[in-house]
Amino acid sequence: MHTFSRFSSAALLLAALAGPALGQHTATRPPKPAIADQLPPAAAPVVARHALVVSAHPVASKVGRDIMQQGGNAYDAAVAVQFALAVVLPVAGNVGGGGFIVYRDKSGTDGTLDFRETAPAAARRDMYLDAGGNVVPDLSTAGVLSTGTPGTVAGMVALHQKLGKLPWPSLVAPAVRLARQGVALTTKEAAGLNRTQADFTKYNPGAPPVFVRATAWQPGDTLKQPALAAVLQRIQDQGRAGFYQGRTAELLLAQMKQGGGLITQADLNAYQPKWRAALHGTYRGYDVLTMPPPSSGGVALLQILQTLEPHNLARLGYHTPAAVALITEAERRAYADRATYLGDPDFGQVPVAQLLDKSYNRQRAGTIPADGSATPSARITAGPGLPRYESDQTTHYSIVDAQGNAVSCTTTLNGAYGSKVVVAGAGFLLNNEMDDFSAKAGVPNSYGLVGGVANAIAPGKRMLSSMTPAILTKNGRLALVTGTPGGSTIITSVLQSILAVVDYGADAEQAVAAPRLHHQWLPDQLDVEAGALTPAAEKVLQEKGFNPQPRPAWGRLDIIRVRPDGQLEGGADPRGDDKAVGY
Repeated sequence: MHTFSRFSSAALLLAALAGPALGQHTATRPPKPAIADQLPPAAAPVVARHALVVSAHPVASKVGRDIMQQGGNAYDAAVAVQFALAVVLPVAGNVGGGGFIVYRDKSGTDGTLDFRETAPAAARRDMYLDAGGNVVPDLSTAGVLSTGTPGTVAGMVALHQKLGKLPWPSLVAPAVRLARQGVALTTKEAAGLNRTQADFTKYNPGAPPVFVRATAWQPGDTLKQPALAAVLQRIQDQGRAGFYQGRTAELLLAQMKQGGGLITQADLNAYQPKWRAALHGTYRGYDVLTMPPPSSGGVALLQILQTLEPHNLARLGYHTPAAVALITEAERRAYADRATYLGDPDFGQVPVAQLLDKSYNRQRAGTIPADGSATPSARITAGPGLPRYESDQTTHYSIVDAQGNAVSCTTTLNGAYGSKVVVAGAGFLLNNEMDDFSAKAGVPNSYGLVGGVANAIAPGKRMLSSMTPAILTKNGRLALVTGTPGGSTIITSVLQSILAVVDYGADAEQAVAAPRLHHQWLPDQLDVEAGALTPAAEKVLQEKGFNPQPRPAWGRLDIIRVRPDGQLEGGADPRGDDKAVGY
């Protein structure tokens, strides 16, 4: 089997520069199966004895750790991390977006919380089409017309009310303080703000938001957000009402009126997060808990795992042509089903049970060429015989507390900085989540994903998502908490984290640092991150018809692996500012 000894230079540099994180007790790795030697080198994972937070920003991870040290549980920490990210990570952290949580408590009880945005009551199926029936460029991706009714604040309130322990004000207080006092910009966040200056100016024609300034942002500059601090203070004092009613709601609705948006006070009043049963699957002796629709991620992840389980990936080798061909063909079929069958289950029939039936996926797997060649996506359609539906910038955090409660949360504004609209006087960014609907059947959205009737726009409907928060257990014990941002690549990135740990014996940091591959059915190409394939493997895959294409690094996996001795091992993606912090 081929041993990989190289990795992308950027990832190696980040690994070399990464110092020991707060809460790290040891940088040594326990013995691994020999197959782990096939994985690229990576920094040693952070290890904590009691509790661990892995998020997209060091400050947010520290906030979560501090909450748990003060006696809070994983759910309290999740609330605090969510609001902290809204301050320190404006590109994706949010109060104006939504997301999904998969949780498992110390007794083994599990569930999910859907705080995905919804289409406003005035939304219409063809609202992004011109008179000729063509999709109007940018209409669903920027500006207030692209914004769905936010769910984040209602979701955090619901999480705290059901599962939290500490008083609500104590969980929001760190974010209020960060917004008032300011936070030092990282290199990546400064660059992101600089890249988006023109859009911030274009979509905020009145007073420029705090993100706009005459000179370029520099790493280390302090970003103070007094208007956001006032909003967070109202949320701290009034809970849900501090966002969906009163002054904050007035400012949001004024922004809608000024820009021609659709959200009304009735939409804000009507919004409700939803508790849903987790999807359950198995893979090589592990139980896999993940998100049901309106996330497509859980269904697609479990379908792919079912297709792969009969094959010995360790024997096939890491990122060898044979292994890549098999995984790609499994992904191709799952994404085709996604485009046809998946949508908001409250608005029509979603055949989840049929899609996860093992005989169905065996039949789908039977169409994979035995010689390792590619099946052109034009010849792949959704599986037959199922009932039809009637009717990249995201962020993730993983948390495990000292009692063994676990949270996997993926939350988003959709695109980088969402709609680019900052609510005047309130300082928070609005999502552009309406682009996750199918503006027109068969027309790709900004992530290249296509959809049909199942994901058509309808008032009050939740748009389909690729977010795939997941938790794995083995023999009744917590084993892995995983998730990532990345738009359409989320499903395949989460898949690769699971394969790295389960099939290849990776530790948490190896799993998140390894270069990635991605295929989503359409467009018919295999996306390849630098270092993911040897030149020889890439040549074979090209000859087999897989159309490998280079692509800049994507995703920010943040995972927690539970070691056999019970210690927590954090993997924070070196592609971002992600950090694992524990005690």
